[in-house]
Amino acid sequence: MTALMTLDHLEVGRKAKITRVLPDLSNRTRYAGMGIIRNSLVEVKRIAPLGDPMVLKIMGYELSLRKNEASHIEIEIL
Repeated sequence: MTALMTLDHLEVGRKAKITRVLPDLSNRTRYAGMGIIRNSLVEVKRIAPLGDPMVLKIMGYELSLRKNEASHIEIEIL
């Protein structure tokens, strides 16, 4: 069984597949340039001590993303 949620709620060590980037036209192109596109696999590597930002592994590299940005990315937990 899979669960749908947004990336900001994914726990450290968990993996997911990006299902949709919610409409936020100001950041949509930026997300795509970082590899945050539909069907990409993502894993949360760590979260900063104060809870923001989070470090993700996506497309073979690590990416730091703020939780408010991650809240625009829908995922399916693997």
